[in-house]
Amino acid sequence: MTASLTAPARHSALWDYLAEVTHALGIGLESCTVDNDSPVSAYIALDGRLPGHPDRDVALLWDEVHGWAIAIENHSGEDLIVVCYLGGKTIAPAAARVARFVQAVRAGDRTSTRCGETWTR
Repeated sequence: MTASLTAPARHSALWDYLAEVTHALGIGLESCTVDNDSPVSAYIALDGRLPGHPDRDVALLWDEVHGWAIAIENHSGEDLIVVCYLGGKTIAPAAARVARFVQAVRAGDRTSTRCGETWTR
């Protein structure tokens, strides 16, 4: 079940967290969707492109198993292709840390992330 902002949020704590993350990224919460199926996951559409992928849309993904990841859209409309995981000891790091992760990947700096691993959603 995918939830939008107009649907009653089953996981209001997740929506609160997503609001913090999107604020730290300088984008609106309207960029988010939440899938309440197991595992619970979220999708945040990002503006811009990543180095090495100039023709692909970018998204920030979160799920209750893997935490945060940056992904690019597949041209065929199939599963997203994960480019990098944030990693760390928690699946819900501070919003500022998530924003720094996005900035680092956009700048081509992958030293503090788990990049090159493959995972599709």
